[in-house]
Amino acid sequence: MAPRLVTFAILLTAAASGQTALRIRLKPAVDSTVIEMSLERYVAAVVAAEAGSLASGEALKAMAVAARTYAVYFRGRHKDEGYDLCGTTHCQRAEPSMVNSRVEAAVQATAGELLWYRGSPVLAAYSRDCGGVTEDAAAVWPGIQAPYLSSHADPYCTRAASPPWHWSARADEIAAALARSGLRAPRHLSGIVIARRTASGRAGELALTGGGESVRVAAGSFRLAIGRALGFATVRGERWEARAANGRIEFEGRGEGHGVGLCQRGADRMGQEGKSWRDILAFYYPGAEAGRSARAINWTRLSGETLSLWTTQPSQDGALLASAAHAARELAARTGWLPPPGIELRVYPDLAAFRNATGEPGWVAAHTTGRRIDLQPAAILRARGALESTLRHEIAHVFVESQAAPGLPLWFREGLAAYLSGGPARGSGAANDQDISQTADEARARAANRAAAARVAALVDRHGLPPVLSWLHTGIP
Repeated sequence: MAPRLVTFAILLTAAASGQTALRIRLKPAVDSTVIEMSLERYVAAVVAAEAGSLASGEALKAMAVAARTYAVYFRGRHKDEGYDLCGTTHCQRAEPSMVNSRVEAAVQATAGELLWYRGSPVLAAYSRDCGGVTEDAAAVWPGIQAPYLSSHADPYCTRAASPPWHWSARADEIAAALARSGLRAPRHLSGIVIARRTASGRAGELALTGGGESVRVAAGSFRLAIGRALGFATVRGERWEARAANGRIEFEGRGEGHGVGLCQRGADRMGQEGKSWRDILAFYYPGAEAGRSARAINWTRLSGETLSLWTTQPSQDGALLASAAHAARELAARTGWLPPPGIELRVYPDLAAFRNATGEPGWVAAHTTGRRIDLQPAAILRARGALESTLRHEIAHVFVESQAAPGLPLWFREGLAAYLSGGPARGSGAANDQDISQTADEARARAANRAAAARVAALVDRHGLPPVLSWLHTGIP
């Protein structure tokens, strides 16, 4: 997916395939590289790694919303280490190289959508296979109060009919694996008994027995210790029974993972049975609400020939549809390109709703993903004299991104959108892609955008507009 773009009218505006950049360490090594990724690009990498094998497109969309919400909920989890999230199962597995067109389509179709409960993003936990019954969050994470993560039967997972799993190991191997994670076992481990079960029937606490000793250990800690030492295709969840025989301990169970929240196997079945991604999320997170804002927005859709406008105040914002169509016609005449079909404008009713939906700071006036443009309230932009210029600039970004070949520098795409929309071409210094994409420092972003606009304007003066436009396809010579 394309990197995040930041542009200017009178307010700073943003065009992007993702939201505010996240700092991600993909690999667990302390000395591994920390990279910046837009939220949407990160979500695609997570969906590809965690759920890329799902057959249902609707299940992929539900996973995209869950992964996005999880990232927003836990953003900054590793801030003391200098980054936001890791790319392992400690946070969420993320593999950018695994992203394909199906995953990209699911992420784009739900761009900006989060799960909300009482005005805040939820803890959108998920697991591979609940085995027919989801788990209560408090059973896994004591102290978590999340009514939307209560245990309930999952007939969809049951109908998917996953086979039971089996695993066995010598008792001394199990004891050694536990010791590597700092968990104590009897010196002569000979048996494992489930001492306490959760409401869903899963193992909650274990009694490790042998040599006249009995040691208690949490079932979740046991599974993680075994997984780290012997692989996670061993004890796959907490729905199991165990028996000891001939110095070995044999396990038979159902399900994979902790079982809290969305069950990927059940979600896939729901999608195959005709349920939408919203239906899937409503089933697995009862009481939570999917949306691009912390509260429901009563959108009205106004349609034009090549554009549509979504607004809560059609009488006040309706004229924007004609303005956007006029800007698109002017750009088509100037470039010789057909207007990209399906351009969608969304004008938010207040600044808080815009920020919740896009993750942008208040000084960013608009946010564009693909052919969807999110705008701050028109009244705010109009009061600053930035409404028409912002609209032209975002339409120009849609045009440029629809023509741009992969890998083109951010400064070139940003500067060309500024040139085509008639923005100022004054600036000096380096047109640095990193400075353009970041949103932590407004002054640095403004200077970089001015430099990009000036650089592209100089190229057009030297070579003419048609050759510069052709570089979108061929690359900058």
